[in-house]
Amino acid sequence: MLLWSLLVIFAAVTEQADSLTLVAPSSVFEGDSIVLKCQGVENWKIQKMTYHKDNKELSVFKKVSDFLIQSAVLSDSGNYFCSTKGNVFFWDKRSNIVKIKVQELFQHPVLTASSFQPIEGGPVSLKCETQLSPQRLDVQLQFCFFRENQVLGSRWSSSPELQIPAMWSEDTGSYWCEAETVTHRIRKQSLQSQIHVQRIPISNVSLETRAPGGQVTEGQKLILLCSVTAGTGNVTFSWYREATGTSLGMKTQHSLSAELEIPAVKESDAGKYYCRADNGHESIQSKVVNIPVRIPVSRPVLTLRSPGAQTAVGDLLELHCEALRGSPPILYRFYQKDVTLGNSSAPSGGGASFNLSLTAEHSGNYSCEADNGLGAQHSEAVPVSISGPDGHRRDLMTAGVLWGLFGVLVFIGVALLLYSLFHKISGESSATNEPRGDCRLNPQEFTYSSPIPKMEELQPVYVNVGSVDVDVVYSQVWSIQQPESSANIRTLLENKDSQVIYSSVKKS
Repeated sequence: MLLWSLLVIFAAVTEQADSLTLVAPSSVFEGDSIVLKCQGVENWKIQKMTYHKDNKELSVFKKVSDFLIQSAVLSDSGNYFCSTKGNVFFWDKRSNIVKIKVQELFQHPVLTASSFQPIEGGPVSLKCETQLSPQRLDVQLQFCFFRENQVLGSRWSSSPELQIPAMWSEDTGSYWCEAETVTHRIRKQSLQSQIHVQRIPISNVSLETRAPGGQVTEGQKLILLCSVTAGTGNVTFSWYREATGTSLGMKTQHSLSAELEIPAVKESDAGKYYCRADNGHESIQSKVVNIPVRIPVSRPVLTLRSPGAQTAVGDLLELHCEALRGSPPILYRFYQKDVTLGNSSAPSGGGASFNLSLTAEHSGNYSCEADNGLGAQHSEAVPVSISGPDGHRRDLMTAGVLWGLFGVLVFIGVALLLYSLFHKISGESSATNEPRGDCRLNPQEFTYSSPIPKMEELQPVYVNVGSVDVDVVYSQVWSIQQPESSANIRTLLENKDSQVIYSSVKKS
């Protein structure tokens, strides 16, 4: 009995001397490491050590060991203790209970937006809001934003805000954010928020032209700009020519305007155009725009017109310049060599003329220039040679004088011939003493003793007729060509239809 009492007292003293103590940190935050130490007086007697949390085993060691929680989370909060087992002379030992509460390093983030129903095409600002523990304000956080499991922006950023320049209808969906510590990788996610993008129908569709110099010129580039003042989402723009109604082109893009380019405009491209815009609500048409195409002038042709075949001093010379192609109005300039003579305008196209009163100094090369504001064109040079003063009139007068002299000479020749024939016939009549009434020549008896000299002109034949009782003798004259023989002359004299000319001659 005494022995048993001594053993009990010895065991109590030993247990008190060899009791276990669990050592743990007094303050723990998320991400901190937790080290649990189970300590006793005679650790060499311990053959098994176990750590517990809320009466559940966490880890068992065959020797004295510490228990480590690398990065604490909120779920690591609880009641901890340790226990040991010794040899046969010792019974199980159990430490004190230590309550550990893991404190929140920062709150769960909350996603906010400048608008959860933004207008399509407008910007949206997203913000991931959270708050650090006052005891850990030095902790650095980084943030990331998501839409439908897709990362937005440049993934992790130190800024808790994200700016989206423009939201479109396809951007409608669920959004959330995450916050994470830079060092201990404590990550928390916000709740998901729904963002619904509102679409606006298009309105006020218009068509404009853009061309170099403000006017559409053949061969140059033309841009047809179709635009709307309002409308969201993908807008489909299309261009049409009114005459055909066929589409010239189509573009779909996130913008309020689009361009259609015609690289080189042709004259046949002139006409009326319009465009349409559609963002899924309704297709809207613009007003019809008339697009004229201006044609640069072609190389003009210079034509000279004068009263006669030759130009002379004092003549009025007309210079006519005309370009076969070119949009009116066209300004024509006229030149003698490099000197400007004057200009003339053709408001409706075609050619223009310039009149010039010629002097001796106007001989030389003439040219003209056509210009309608799209580039001037110069004609080829045309030479003009001018004769002396009244040169062509002098030629006409000289010709007239020569013809007049020729006529006088012919008249004198005929008169002399008549005079000689008259005296010859009169002499023959006196020699035969025939009465004057018998002086009529019988055509059958008229002969020539010798051939008539060859002449180019018509030859006159004279015969005196009349009565001896009158003071006037008439001569009968035939005009005949040179006969080949005397027989032919006789034949001509016998012809009653021969033309007869009478001339009165006084008797001597």
